[in-house]
Amino acid sequence: MSWLVSLPCTRGEAEALSGEIPELDVRPEAPVVVTREIDEDAGLWQLDAYMDDKPGAALLKLLQSFVPSAKGVKPAVSELPEEDWVTLSQQGLEPVQAGRFFVHTSSHADRVPPGTISFLIDASQAFGTGGHDTTAGCLAMLDRLARAGASPRNIADIGTGTGLLAFAAMALWPRAKTIASDIDPASILVTRDNAAINDVPLGRGGGRLALAVAPGTDHPAIRHRAPYDLVVANILAGPLITLAPDIAAATAPGGHAILAGLIARQMEPVLAAYRAQGFRLAARGGSAEWPCLLLVKRRRYGWRRKERARHRASPSDASFGSW
Repeated sequence: MSWLVSLPCTRGEAEALSGEIPELDVRPEAPVVVTREIDEDAGLWQLDAYMDDKPGAALLKLLQSFVPSAKGVKPAVSELPEEDWVTLSQQGLEPVQAGRFFVHTSSHADRVPPGTISFLIDASQAFGTGGHDTTAGCLAMLDRLARAGASPRNIADIGTGTGLLAFAAMALWPRAKTIASDIDPASILVTRDNAAINDVPLGRGGGRLALAVAPGTDHPAIRHRAPYDLVVANILAGPLITLAPDIAAATAPGGHAILAGLIARQMEPVLAAYRAQGFRLAARGGSAEWPCLLLVKRRRYGWRRKERARHRASPSDASFGSW
């Protein structure tokens, strides 16, 4: 048997759990945590944690600590048939439509609308299934950029997570050279698997996806391919600010950068860091709480120019990884 623990939560708590959860990652058998909206009108959300063994008191207390709004609520603990828990966990991830893209899990493969570009991305060790506002915002921004007539020939997805944003860029610009990197080797393995599932060819040439394990742009393959017409970085505000000089150095004059993973109050510090490197804001998308920024690098800056970032985030923000 497998086990399910459920607790009510707020939207804010759900979004806070959409990235890494270090307190769970250190456990030998970390549960799979999924958050979902159960009543849109009432604004009700729920945390579901799936695990192989019956949860003990310590784990229940830890899960409850993630949702302070549920203080005093007894967690709902139930047994599940072993063959059902993965499918049930996937049901918490509803399909996402952003621009012309439709992203779904295996349990919703029969719901693909006609005329969309669809990707099957199941939940995994990596982040970026499309369900978070940051990923959806990047998908919509890529679509917006393509509809505006952009035609990048050299693309980098920094902090790729599941590979989804790189796949989307390749679908829009199939002849472009594209590379995807992540600091987490597990993300690159997941991306490789997802590429096979979605018929995305891997390799070094045009129309193929190259992969690299790297913190930011620090990899010979990434440096060798620079400068890029388009850089996508859906990570966190801290790394975005820290990486501003490196992303600027890797972006061609007149090239675009799509930045996400920041919340609204972090937008100005992130913009200040990139303006100092010669970028200007071309468009803002995403949601009110999770903005997605489209930047253009001014042509008067050569791509090799590099300055120290002037705006630093707190150390607690400085972990890499995509949503």
